[in-house]
This record gives sequence, structure tokens and C-alpha cells, in this order.
Amino acid sequence: MSKRPNIIFIMTDDQGYGDLGCMGAKDLKTPQIDRMAADGVLFTSMYAASPVCSPSRAALLTGRYPANAGVRAILAGHRRASGLTPAVPTVAQALRKMGYVTGLCGKWHLGLKEECRPNANGFDEFSGFLAGCVDYYSHIFYWGMADGNTNPTHDLWEDSDEVYANGEYLTERITRKSVSFIERHKDAPFFLYVAYNAPHYPMHAPQKYLDRFSDLPWDRRIMAAMLAAVDDGVGEIRETLERLGLTNDTLLYFQSDNGPSRESRNWLDGTPDPYYGGTTGGFAGHKFSLFEGGIRIPAMICWPGHIAPGISTCPHIATDLFSTALQAAGGNPEEYQTDGESLLSMLIDANEHPHEDLFWEMEEQTAVRHGDFKLVLNGRLEETAERRADVFLADLSKDPGEQVNLAEAMPELTAQLTEKALHWRKGVEETWEESFKKNYSLT
Repeated sequence: MSKRPNIIFIMTDDQGYGDLGCMGAKDLKTPQIDRMAADGVLFTSMYAASPVCSPSRAALLTGRYPANAGVRAILAGHRRASGLTPAVPTVAQALRKMGYVTGLCGKWHLGLKEECRPNANGFDEFSGFLAGCVDYYSHIFYWGMADGNTNPTHDLWEDSDEVYANGEYLTERITRKSVSFIERHKDAPFFLYVAYNAPHYPMHAPQKYLDRFSDLPWDRRIMAAMLAAVDDGVGEIRETLERLGLTNDTLLYFQSDNGPSRESRNWLDGTPDPYYGGTTGGFAGHKFSLFEGGIRIPAMICWPGHIAPGISTCPHIATDLFSTALQAAGGNPEEYQTDGESLLSMLIDANEHPHEDLFWEMEEQTAVRHGDFKLVLNGRLEETAERRADVFLADLSKDPGEQVNLAEAMPELTAQLTEKALHWRKGVEETWEESFKKNYSLT
């Protein structure tokens, strides 16, 4: 490989598996992302490492399961909040050691303490916000203040400097800053993490995007409009690469962080009505759930001239992207402690092989996928739902929607997978207790 490629990760927020044209949506219009999928490899069985945002993002950036990265829950938004630390290397740190310029535009949500911020964790440049969500126009964080009495916090930054851009629609700002980063660093290998906060609540979109979907019901219309703004942004980023002659020299990866939200606070009208604008593509579960709808995500990778276009049906997980990026850059993933593996040789040689097992944990829920079978312990379908079953076993090759519980019909396999899941959970719990739990004490 004569030239080290630029590497761009694009992540959306709470975007469901079915919310792209290339993933089967008929009412949305996402032509730019669909074109990226057509130019690259579309993953139909890519998983987030968590059904919620902070752990999912930590896993993407570190190549580790969330608890092994030190981030296993949604992090608070106050300015004392801990999170990811330099003790766990990010892909930005690894690539910067190899001479890459590194940048983040958009959502961080991996801690607000000084040692947990982007510039302390491998990013040369940061333009965005630190908490989990902000108002798209005022850039103020209103939600989930950890101590119950903290006032709303303005949250927009250029590196360590707080900046104000009242009225600028945040999705468009993230695109603008991403294009600027590419233009300024076109002559050096760069790593850019474009972390859109759309379509996470609050549900905001300029009228020009809403006008594209005047025929849709309101919930779906605002979702379509927010994703149209992201789609335009992906198109601008790809057009910039083309204009600068960087298309064949850039590996571009796209994924959502988890499944769609049904949180009532999508709508701040005092009505505790869950949001119905996102779709799981027919899978059971939503954000917060370890059923497929919470963790199976839209994803694709594009590197023209290196990775042939196609469709990958093999199960993969976002922890694989650290090693994939490092190998593409000419580095050695084995120098780092990760839970993933590089997809590069599989994609280039079209010789995919699945992980033997994939694991997840979320509060009391634990899950394992082994071949076509998936076991969920204490599974819930959404944030506030009752437990669906103590043990739920599905054959995803025949029942991708996890409608039929095979636990009683297949007791031996259920026992084997339960043992696997609990053994893995015990290991990550021990790592958490020994290495990371102390980071979250405020005493």
C-alpha cells in the first residue's frame, strides 16, 4: 500500500436500522448515503457494542467492549462527569502516533472532565459538544442533569474554548466544520470522526428539509427531515473528497450508534407519549434493548479502488473498526488491547468469517450471539418496558425479528449460551471493578 489513506468515521445518533433508503425505507430520501453504500460494502448484520450512546461510542473509538473501555452507561452532562481517559487508547491516539492529523466534529459524550475530553484522548482538533444532546439551535444542554438541580448548560466548543453560534443548525455546522477540516489537511493523512447528533432528540429541523416530506405524518416527517440534513452533509463531505482528488485515498465508514429511541422526551410538550418516528426495520426492541432493534444498526464502508462494492451479511461489531482503521493505515492492531478484529483482509479478499461469539451488556441485560443463535438474558424491548423474559433464545436465520422463544425447546443450547454469556459478563464486571469504577466516584 503506497499511500496511507485518510480515514473518516461518520456516526449518527439513535438512527434505526430501517431508516435509510439502502436499508429498505420507502418514505425517507437518503440518496447520498445510499450512493455511498452502492460504492462500498453495505453491512446487513453490523452491531453496535451497546444499545445506548456513550458505551457505543467508546467501543467504536477504542475497539473494546464498553466495560473494558471504562464507559458502560450513558454519561452525565455536567462538567464534573468522568468517562473515557487516556489510559484506554483511542483510534485517534493510535493514528496520531503514526503521523495522522486527527479531528472530531460533533458529539463527544465520553466525559467532560479535562482528562476525558477529546483533546486529551487523541484529537488534535475538536469542534462540537461534550454532553449527550443539545438544542440544535441554541446548543444548550437541558436534559438529565445528574444532581437534579443544575441549571441548563451551554455546550459548544472549539477545542477548549467555549464558543457561541446561536441560531446555526447544528447538523449543518458539523458538516461545515468537517469540510473545513478536510480542506485544511488535504495534504497530510488525516483521521476525522464526524459525529452527527441527528436524529437524537430534540426533534429540530429547518423548514427546507421539512418541505421535502410534506406528505408524511408529523413524527415521521421530522425524522425524515433530520436525516435529510445528515444525508446532505454526507454528500458534501464526499463531494469535497472528490473535488480535492482524495476519493480513492480515503476510507469512509458510516454507522448509527444504536437503535431508534422511544423516549417520551423527544417531544417537550408535557405529554408522556413515546416517539414513533424511527424504525427498526422489523426487529424487536429499541434503544436500551439488547434485542436486535436496539443493537443492529445501519452501516457501510467505502474505499474505492481497494474494497469492491458488495453486501456483507456476516455478523460484525463496531469494536472491529479500530483494528480495521489501524491496518488500513499500515499499523499493527496487535500492539493494542482490543476486543475486535480487522475487517480489512476479509473485505478486500471477499473472504469473510464471522466472530465465534459477540457479547453485549446493558444494566441487568446480557446477550450473546453464537452463529445464527442469539440469547438474551433479562431482556427488555425498550427503556421503561417490563422484562420480556428471563431467558430468550432465537434462531436469527429463521426468526430475525426474535418473535419465537426457543429456550424451552432447546435446553442444551440455552444452557451452553447462558454459561458463555455469564462467563463473559463476569469478566467485564471484574475489569470494571478493578480498573474503572473508581473513576466515577465524586467523593
